[in-house]
Amino acid sequence: MDLQKHAQQPDTAPRTAELRASDADRDRTAGLLREALAEGRLTADEHAERVEGVLAAKTVGELEVFVRDLPAGHQRRAAHASAPSRPTTGAIPVDPDDNVVAVFGAATRKGRWRAGRRIHAYAIFGSVEIDLSEALFDHQQVVIKSFAVFGSVEIRVPENVSLRGMGGGVLGAFEVATLDATDPEAPVVYVDGWAVLGSVEARPRRGKFVADILDRVQRKVDRSVRRHLGH
Repeated sequence: MDLQKHAQQPDTAPRTAELRASDADRDRTAGLLREALAEGRLTADEHAERVEGVLAAKTVGELEVFVRDLPAGHQRRAAHASAPSRPTTGAIPVDPDDNVVAVFGAATRKGRWRAGRRIHAYAIFGSVEIDLSEALFDHQQVVIKSFAVFGSVEIRVPENVSLRGMGGGVLGAFEVATLDATDPEAPVVYVDGWAVLGSVEARPRRGKFVADILDRVQRKVDRSVRRHLGH
């Protein structure tokens, strides 16, 4: 290849700011504005005006404008680093903290429950649902070892965690929607295992966030609203 000609070719790859914004991007930006309102950095009118702009934004760059003057916006850009593809050596125990088994039937883990560091899911001619969208995370790294044999394992996570896939499929489907959290301290969920003539699927649940973070922010907002109303 002619290096000189190659260097002269225009860079057609879109910059991050030019990428189309997703609903998840808008929700995350609105969350930063909600925190700024709770901390007293924005007035109620400023918050309402910016949220209206966030909902109308079409690109990532347009969203960044609304948090550019907030500390959270700078932390978000600085901390947006990819989580490692595999858990830290020695961080995950060999034995599972929880087993979810479905043999010719169905099994679920959902609602407000405490997620262990290692969860094993077995779906043999059955279906397993593991919903972490309202779970309590005591550990930053969680591994879900999934085995689907003529069955299905469905995993849902909050939008503000990182999600990684490490498994594969044998005449089956192993699909993990990679997700990067903006907070470097956010939990990382690793989905491992095999789908043999079955399916393993993991993806974020839109509009759901780690419960403890959401509760803390909501309490701050409630206090701010009470102060604003003079109560």
